[in-house]
This record gives sequence, structure tokens and C-alpha cells, in this order.
Amino acid sequence: MTVSRWDADTAVEQLYATHYRRLVRLAVLLVRDPETAEEVVQDAFVAMHGTWRTLSEPEKGLAYLRQTVVNRSRSVLRHRGVRARYADRAAVSTGRERRDLPGADEHVVAAEHRTAVLDALRTLPDRQREVLALRYYLDLSEADIASTLGISRGAVKSHSSRGVAALRILMEDPA
Repeated sequence: MTVSRWDADTAVEQLYATHYRRLVRLAVLLVRDPETAEEVVQDAFVAMHGTWRTLSEPEKGLAYLRQTVVNRSRSVLRHRGVRARYADRAAVSTGRERRDLPGADEHVVAAEHRTAVLDALRTLPDRQREVLALRYYLDLSEADIASTLGISRGAVKSHSSRGVAALRILMEDPA
């Protein structure tokens, strides 16, 4: 596929048709929410379309998309953290307790959409989860993961090793 000769519309259409679902699944692993993951990926495609002419190496469009999805997922998680801290402070200052009680059907929905591996994966630190998702879900090489996350190959190896070890322990624990 000679992506470099395509205009922005054709390139984004082809990349979307080929990679959209995998990118959404990657984002779900990172942001833990299918609707938000779809928004993150759609925003990444919109951003790519807008910057297509400025890409120095258009054949690396997929790598650009992956990196954009990871970066936008991080932004979503940071924003959630800020909102949660603000809500906690507001509850304390008004004297109200913050209660996040699950709905009656939440356990059924969760059982349908989550597996034990994904639950364990969620407990890992962000960087370990990102590395494992890129490595084992998208089957990227260490070099590609390092490039996508902007870290060294040694850091990829370290995060991967620690993440797999933590998952192994979590999956053995019946609690």
C-alpha cells in the first residue's frame, strides 16, 4: 500500500477501514470505557486528516495514529483524575459524602464485557498497561512500542517484564 501518494481523504479512509477496530480496542484497554475509547480514536483520525499534508513520512501514518491514541488516552485519564479530585474536595467542603454505588445491573454488564485478564490489566500502572497492550494486543515490536510511547527499548523491556510478573500474580490470586 503506497500511502505516500494518497491525498488526506483517501489515506484516512484506508487507515480507518483497516485499523479502526484495533485502535478502539487499544484505547479501551487504556481508558477502560468503550464510548470514550471510540471518541479518542475518532479524534485521532480527525487530527491525522488535518495534518496529513505535513507528515514527513506518510507511510508511518499508522504509527502516528497509535501514538495519538495513546497520548489522547493519557489526557482522558489525567482529566478524569482532576475531576475526581475536584469532586472529592467539593464533597468534603459541602459536608456531603461522595457515594459511587453501582447500579443493580452493573455486575451483569461488567461480566459480559470484561474478562479476568482485563480486570487484572487495569490494576497495573499506566505505563505497564500501555506497554502490554501494545505488545500483546497489537503485537508491536519493542522498537515500535518505544517509538510510540517515546521511551527507550530498555524501558519497554522493563515495563513489560514487571507488568507480566504482576499479571501472573494477580491471575493466580482467587480474590
